[in-house]
Amino acid sequence: MRRGCPAPFVPRSGDCDLRREADIVRMFREARPELVIHLAAVGGGIGANRENPGRFFYDNLIMGAQLMEQARLAGVAKLVAIGTVCSYPKFTPVPFREDDLWSGYPEETNAPYGLAKKMLLVQSQAYRAQYGFNSIFLLPVNLYGPGDNFDPRDSHVIPALIKKCVDAVEGVASEITLWGTGNATREFLYVEDAAEAIVLAAELYDGAAPINLGVGREISIRELARLIAALTGFPGRFAWDASKPDGQPRRMLDTSLATRHFGFVAQMPLREGLRRTVEWYRRERGEPSPAHARHPLSGGRRS
Repeated sequence: MRRGCPAPFVPRSGDCDLRREADIVRMFREARPELVIHLAAVGGGIGANRENPGRFFYDNLIMGAQLMEQARLAGVAKLVAIGTVCSYPKFTPVPFREDDLWSGYPEETNAPYGLAKKMLLVQSQAYRAQYGFNSIFLLPVNLYGPGDNFDPRDSHVIPALIKKCVDAVEGVASEITLWGTGNATREFLYVEDAAEAIVLAAELYDGAAPINLGVGREISIRELARLIAALTGFPGRFAWDASKPDGQPRRMLDTSLATRHFGFVAQMPLREGLRRTVEWYRRERGEPSPAHARHPLSGGRRS
């Protein structure tokens, strides 16, 4: 409401399935929105992407294509399409710049999802050129924070690590097995920073070019695991299963265009954002959340 939107309408998949054109038409007829922010996605971590490439491609492609077309037909004034860092080529020079988006093929395990989302950019620019439709395209890095998905079947790396460490503390386990070598790097954007960036772009940016959203810093998965272990009180060791994929070798965005065009600079330090996420997860599980949980295996080594 403080930003001039007194009654945002947030449809859920149970009420409006974006894969069904009739549901989208009904939604626009009932809500009559002036601005649409397309956040819906079907996705997950590396394992979920490997198991569901066809579903992730089709569902994300059809949701985005139909939503944008019906928004245009309904006379929506502006659409903000949210893409993914998975759209970037596998070996993009670091930091990733928006101009590099088409310089190669995405990392294989994420490619169907990343390419489906990248088609929103193509559609957005095509609709702007032919119809004068005001659609913008944003490319966030990996997101995290309270409210994340902690289901081990399809969670991303931060909630997966938090759950594994908390479970190990509860079960007095001395070792956790993790996928890959731990050497791949990722960049993480806290959920509140991401929300602020999207709102700023909706208010201030009307360009055709894609815009990165991130913090401009990377961390290795190995170092991330150590940090989450410290925050959850897990003192044991990590066993890295190098037979499993690392995914894209490195991820870090150049975020200068977001700062230049709509003044976005991420505020949340990673350690503090992780601490808040761990505390939220423990509250949801009904657990106390001590600053440093004690564990009988406190002499264990982290690798």
